[in-house]
Amino acid sequence: MSKPTMREKIRYYFENTMSGGPGGVIKWLAIVSLVMVLICGFILFLFGIKTPESDHEPRTITGFIESSWQSLMATLDSGTMGGDPEDNWGFRIVRFIATLTGIFLISILIGTISSGIDEQIDEMKKGKSKVLESNHTLILGWSEKVFSIIKELIEANSNQKNPSIVILADRDKVEMDDEIREKIENFGNTKVICRSGSPLESSAIAVVNPNEARSIIVLGSEESNADTYVIKSVLAITNGKNRKKEPYHIVAEIKDPKNMEAADLVGNDETVFVLSSDLISRITAQTCRQSGLSVVYSELLQFEGDEIYFSEEKSLVNKTFKDSLFAYETSSVIGLFTADEEVLINPPMDKIINDGDQVIAISEDDDTVKVSGKSNFNIETNLFSRSESDESSVEKTLILGWNNRGIRIIEELDNYVSSGSEVLILADGVEIDEDINELKGLLQKQRLTYKKGDIIDRATLESLDVASYHHIILLSYTEGMDIQESDAKTLICLLHLRAMSEKANKDFSIVSEMLDIRNRDLGVVAKADDFIVSDNLISLMLSQLSENKDLKKVYDILFEADGSEIYLKPVSRYVKTGEDMNFYTVLESAATINEIAIGYRISSESSNSEEHFGVKINPNKNETVTFSPEDYIIVLAED
Repeated sequence: MSKPTMREKIRYYFENTMSGGPGGVIKWLAIVSLVMVLICGFILFLFGIKTPESDHEPRTITGFIESSWQSLMATLDSGTMGGDPEDNWGFRIVRFIATLTGIFLISILIGTISSGIDEQIDEMKKGKSKVLESNHTLILGWSEKVFSIIKELIEANSNQKNPSIVILADRDKVEMDDEIREKIENFGNTKVICRSGSPLESSAIAVVNPNEARSIIVLGSEESNADTYVIKSVLAITNGKNRKKEPYHIVAEIKDPKNMEAADLVGNDETVFVLSSDLISRITAQTCRQSGLSVVYSELLQFEGDEIYFSEEKSLVNKTFKDSLFAYETSSVIGLFTADEEVLINPPMDKIINDGDQVIAISEDDDTVKVSGKSNFNIETNLFSRSESDESSVEKTLILGWNNRGIRIIEELDNYVSSGSEVLILADGVEIDEDINELKGLLQKQRLTYKKGDIIDRATLESLDVASYHHIILLSYTEGMDIQESDAKTLICLLHLRAMSEKANKDFSIVSEMLDIRNRDLGVVAKADDFIVSDNLISLMLSQLSENKDLKKVYDILFEADGSEIYLKPVSRYVKTGEDMNFYTVLESAATINEIAIGYRISSESSNSEEHFGVKINPNKNETVTFSPEDYIIVLAED
């Protein structure tokens, strides 16, 4: 290989310095300017060109320094040429050359400086500076869920001092800021800060100060391999070079059950994973069977209204769990969180509360879980009632559409329905024969039937005698179809069902699934029995767990078929109708049969959305209420 020539060396050095940005350009401009000034000054000195005479001094031959100074002035300020004498053309020519050079160089300099300033402003807009917030909620990743999560956290932070939410996503910071401001009107006292960077890289995560965050939420993307990115983000936090010694509080979403084992290994007991597909399947199965249950779950998962809190109360130590039920007037106790971190939902009424145990209560806020100090509850035992309804009959469930959640939903239904119940699946465009065969081997109480047909064809729907079914589940197509197209089919089918409901003068119990949260508002819920399931539920769950990760143990019990769950049972099972009473009376009646009353539903308001469709969670126990035979008591019970 031949040695580089001097020209090649100079060019190589020049290109390297120019790649350094505005600083390199300014460096070369300074060099060229200095050389030109010296050359012009040397010409004036060498040829003895005289300076123009002033009013008091004759023309003189300038020295080299003065000649260079004259050239510099002409280079920097072209206006100085206006006073050059008409008969001194030598001086004029040199100055003219210096001025032209100056105009050229200064134009480049100004452009370079302006460009450099613009680049710096653009760089600052990208959000690369380190976040100095502490005790903040950190969100890694970006999806439509982020807006619901921010809204929930703003509500949760309403009683906090200087709360902040920090978001790190591989998107432009300005775009993130604009989208958030567009979709969220009121930020309350919460500051939202966005930073651009990859949530998969430890160096990028370090910018958003994870070591001082009170909780970290890792969002799954819309990609098919979203779980891979979630697991890698969690790994980047837990195995980061500069991670803190204390455990992190991380909450993350996993979509595929097959990835849970790998996720748990990466989480290092610092991460609570929400299996979104399983959660939605369970909620769908439960809410389709009980009128009003969807409203109860929505209430408990949102920070607006009443939600679940843990609170330690020393005055309850050595007392029974039943005593704790009556200790709070504006909070509803549902269980205990023991000193060894075990969650007991609806434990035996004679369970003794030990030192270090916390009550698990439904309350308006964490600072409203306070004992009332009352000892007289005005309980009217003469109003107790034990009118049992007939044993549950067989149930008919209609499933319209199909996706991979269908198997889990039907399997979950099998835990609740009576033997001899039926399930009919109507779907088209998907091959589900394999799923049907798998289900038939799993079901013990339900008889499964599959019919191929278009769920948006009115004639096909009417041929099913929809009014004869107790529950209708409308699933979205997730394979071979665009998300928006799938949601469009769901909405059209939902409109047909509502029209058929009005025609038959019968309320249909419909649970619909939406893939895109943005389409959820299009299917406006008209009744408590008309529930739309979407990833918004996952957003609510992630928000709750970011405040208290131990709530995951509570939700696992509430959404499982085993153990105690939330039921809406006829009021006649507990108290007489048409009589005025306080809720302490209802609470005592339920406690005598080892159940916890946490609210009620007034059936006459089942179509009133402003009154939460008649559902009242955590009522003031001292307020008077009168029930009708069609009303229900909301309880925690084992069956």
